[in-house]
Amino acid sequence: MASPVDRPALQRSAIIDAAREMIVAGGLEALSLRRLARQLGVTAPALYGYVHSKQDLLSAIAEAEIERLSSRFTDVDDADPIDRIRAHSRAYITYARENPELFQVMLLAPPALPDSGVPDEAVAPSTTNAFSTAAGAIEDAIAAGSIEADDPQMVALMLWSGAHGVATVLQLGFDLPTEFEDAMINEMTDRLLSGYGYRG
Repeated sequence: MASPVDRPALQRSAIIDAAREMIVAGGLEALSLRRLARQLGVTAPALYGYVHSKQDLLSAIAEAEIERLSSRFTDVDDADPIDRIRAHSRAYITYARENPELFQVMLLAPPALPDSGVPDEAVAPSTTNAFSTAAGAIEDAIAAGSIEADDPQMVALMLWSGAHGVATVLQLGFDLPTEFEDAMINEMTDRLLSGYGYRG
């Protein structure tokens, strides 16, 4: 362990980054505050001045990962709302494929939804923003007459469920061609949207 003279000042951001790297390297089960403190050259109690608990640390990592995913959503600028919906599904699934361990952490941060029953303290603003971006494309598709639905939130949740299912299947280790994976994403999206009157 580094001496107090040599030890760099702790920062919450550095603790979060180190914990993220630990999860990437060894999975969620590899993370412990004691192991993290040892890696940072401090004692475990020293961490509590910056993170309240392991759950607090995981929530911070989840929030950061959702922000990364949300930026992929906001980068989508297709004029056609159906194309945006497909692109959002692809962005979600691609993130899951590229970051399998962090994907599991990301799910610890639910969005704020009306009547969801999720406690306010558990809600992640970045997840809410990402969900709102996805729901916005659905609202535009309804307004354009591409699909028919009374509740954009329900459609968004159904599409999220579909994208999550594809992401989970692709994490099973299949060595599928990229073209086949893209076809899966489009098939899932179009089949779900066909239930809302899409005939593209």
